[in-house]
Amino acid sequence: MNESEVIRIMRTHLEGRFPKVCSNCQHSYLSLREYLLNTDHVGSAIPYDAELGNWNPLRPIGTATYANCPCGNTMALTSKGMPLPQLWSLLNWARVETKKRGMTPKELLNYLRDEICKQVLSLPPEQWDSNVDDAYTYR
Repeated sequence: MNESEVIRIMRTHLEGRFPKVCSNCQHSYLSLREYLLNTDHVGSAIPYDAELGNWNPLRPIGTATYANCPCGNTMALTSKGMPLPQLWSLLNWARVETKKRGMTPKELLNYLRDEICKQVLSLPPEQWDSNVDDAYTYR
């Protein structure tokens, strides 16, 4: 497994979490792209299992990244629902990479989050989700 495969797996998982509805204002984010354009990251992404040194958890706590909706509500994107063997593969890749790169699990996850954001936000309009365009952005 290499970095581009890890990013593809993580991005595919995150894109599958949409549509996502803010529990406060009820705004429905139809795609990861719309979510990234209209929310603000809050702090670091958190790799709970990796931070605990649990690289093959039977009952994973998972990973999470938080963002504020324009209404002020904090929303989360997590690894919830990811098949356990896939999560283990990602965690074991991260275990090797953190040592190789001299990074903490949190630093690596933040780096991967930033790379996914760059990819999603740099897509040309013809590759955006066909259900989402600028008319749907939260204003």
